[in-house]
Amino acid sequence: MPSSTVVSFAGGDVSGSSTVSRVESTAIGDVVVVDATPFHPVDHTWPDQPGDSGEISFEGSSVRVGEAVMAALSDEGDFAVGAEIPVKRGAEGWTWLVGHVIDGEAPNWLVEGVRVELSVDSSRRAGLSRGHTACHVASLALDLALTDLWRKDPGADALGNPDFEGRANQSSRIHMDGAVDEYRLGKSLRRAGFDTETLAATLEERESSINERLAHWVASGAVSRVVTEGPTIVDRRSWHCELPEGTAEILCGGTHAASLAEFVSISVTLDLTDPQLLVMTTRAVPAA
Repeated sequence: MPSSTVVSFAGGDVSGSSTVSRVESTAIGDVVVVDATPFHPVDHTWPDQPGDSGEISFEGSSVRVGEAVMAALSDEGDFAVGAEIPVKRGAEGWTWLVGHVIDGEAPNWLVEGVRVELSVDSSRRAGLSRGHTACHVASLALDLALTDLWRKDPGADALGNPDFEGRANQSSRIHMDGAVDEYRLGKSLRRAGFDTETLAATLEERESSINERLAHWVASGAVSRVVTEGPTIVDRRSWHCELPEGTAEILCGGTHAASLAEFVSISVTLDLTDPQLLVMTTRAVPAA
């Protein structure tokens, strides 16, 4: 069986060279797999951060990578990409790969065994990394702002506060320099001891509290990094940020800013137009 793809995006790499291990025609286009890649793929089970885009080149010729995706090869030889993968990442019986979906058909030079250069769109990567870091710190600030609304212990977040994020988040979508998170405020959350009525009545105060906290954190210039347990796409990775209240550690497969000094500001708006759904929109202004 082949080995899982070695990845270097966690350390911030945006370029590298590798050997093509397979080229597959799939429902989403021709997909190129290499032994090692700097491309970050979108996760097929929790697609919060989009996959990297960029180029694959060889001796003066190049093809555009529209997006990097997860791919997997079963022990029986079945190849699947993206949403077609029938199991969660890391499931036994599968080899885990990064697939590079290219624009158009694969050229004649893009074949198994050829040594190619890979380059990620670094500007887009940087924006997505800032968006992902901003998303995480905003969620921690949200948890802090809602601590008094819990009548029962929902479990602790990465800073030891009641974990509203973990209990209520139903979707997270990261984009360049921002994110949109949706939180379900249904019966199960109320049964868990959360006071949704008081949240609705004090929404503006909560938003102001979050933004004050975020301004404090940005001013601290806290160091942010991704810590890996191994070199392949299937190895666990986590985000660490040395905030004034302590170091937060969150399991995370994405990419991140190197510190909060990369931001002029991070701010959120809270929307409760639907009383069953809290929407938090996070916006980041990057430092020059």
